[in-house]
Amino acid sequence: MTERTGDQMTDRKTDQMTDLIVVYTTVANDQQAQRLASAAILSNLAACVQTEPIRSTYRWQGQVECQEEIRILFKTTRTAYRKLEELLVELHPYELPAIFCLPVCEASAAYAQWVQNSCR
Repeated sequence: MTERTGDQMTDRKTDQMTDLIVVYTTVANDQQAQRLASAAILSNLAACVQTEPIRSTYRWQGQVECQEEIRILFKTTRTAYRKLEELLVELHPYELPAIFCLPVCEASAAYAQWVQNSCR
């Protein structure tokens, strides 16, 4: 077995980190949020799902709307994204849901490994 150099260890850590993403969507209430969160966890498409109340202001069909919503963040991997997106589109109550991902630039190695293992 060969010993890794510092640069090789950094490359491995960076590769593992760049697979981590956070997927974002919003729904109208806690019940809808829990339905999406549970489906993602039970399908092994997210390691963790967080929800929080927010207020959104947006233009929809020519009108300015202001609504209470629940923001949902799915901690997952790029590898799982397409299947998670399909699940969210299928179950999402909105006609045009915002579903997008944000890269995770850095994370502890142990946490990154846990997310990877949880999304298999």
